[in-house]
Amino acid sequence: MRGGQVSFTHEQGYAVMQALIARGIIGDFRAPNLLRFGFSPLYLSFAEIDRAVDALAEILTTKSWDDPRYTEKRRVT
Repeated sequence: MRGGQVSFTHEQGYAVMQALIARGIIGDFRAPNLLRFGFSPLYLSFAEIDRAVDALAEILTTKSWDDPRYTEKRRVT
């Protein structure tokens, strides 16, 4: 599989990614506002993808990313 990733932009992408990481969902943040997720059938199941989508939807709907612990910039994203 080549190009097995999906990317989204969000004005507060860094905070959104930190909120996902806090829930055990690891993606990649690229400045200024890009959230990237890799999909490999060797490593991920459909259930894990569903869990990630549900968590992303919940974070965006409730704006839980708008918490100081997620907006604080760290050296490693």
